[in-house]
Amino acid sequence: MTQLTLVISNPNYSSWSLRAWFALTAAGIPFTERRIPFLPEATRRERILRHSPSGKVPALWDGDLCVWESLAIGEYLAEKFPDKNLWPADRAARAVARSVSAEMHAGFAALRHHMTMNCRRQRPGVGREAGVAEDIARVTTIWNQCRTQYGQGGPFLFGRLSFADAMYAPVVTRFKTYEVTVDAVSADYMKAVLALPAMQEWYALARAEPETIPQYE
Repeated sequence: MTQLTLVISNPNYSSWSLRAWFALTAAGIPFTERRIPFLPEATRRERILRHSPSGKVPALWDGDLCVWESLAIGEYLAEKFPDKNLWPADRAARAVARSVSAEMHAGFAALRHHMTMNCRRQRPGVGREAGVAEDIARVTTIWNQCRTQYGQGGPFLFGRLSFADAMYAPVVTRFKTYEVTVDAVSADYMKAVLALPAMQEWYALARAEPETIPQYE
């Protein structure tokens, strides 16, 4: 079997990098990490284009095959490693897991823009701009519905860990950084995600990296 290589950017700032990295690491799938730090845009894009046709990260390489889109990476890993159960076994739960993952992938623009990811900082009260409260409410509604309907058997959205949790892991970090007040179900879910060894390792990587990006501070 070929060695997987995952191309990412800065752990402190790159939410999309976390999604693929989290899925691989939490599932115990071996891979090699290739990190391309945030640099002046032209230089960074040129470097990423050597590894990803979209000019963005993450990108997963399996031999000569490149998978460069986060949801596609999740689907590819689920097919390649069926024993890792990256999607729920139940068909209805699996459909909902894919739906909430796609919603995260395509939406929540206000939350993304005004509460940028920064694992090293605490920024209470910052980022409460137009549309953010609505995005927060929708996220916590999703978390409550998934936990209530499908969360038996474990502390994650669909009980046991799934790719849906990887899609929402960066939101957990944002809510922590900006000290967002959430309901009890959402708070318990956040604690479960943050307690994972994979998340502890990601935070350690974020603290250790040397770069500081002023616009995200």
